[in-house]
Amino acid sequence: MNYKLTSVKILKELYKNFKSSTLESEFTLQKLVNRSMDLYVFDEDFQNKIHSYNNLIPSGSRLWAT
Repeated sequence: MNYKLTSVKILKELYKNFKSSTLESEFTLQKLVNRSMDLYVFDEDFQNKIHSYNNLIPSGSRLWAT
């Protein structure tokens, strides 16, 4: 497989909640990102859902969980 190493800023509290909710399943951020990107590219309903998701609010250059 060919990989692209990247760096993204994520919300600390959101990541903490993600990690605690995935401890037993060993579901990783890498799995989430890859699966989400695949769904985004190939599933128009998922893409629309992501575009209309508004549970995060902009604050300067960052987004905060509501």
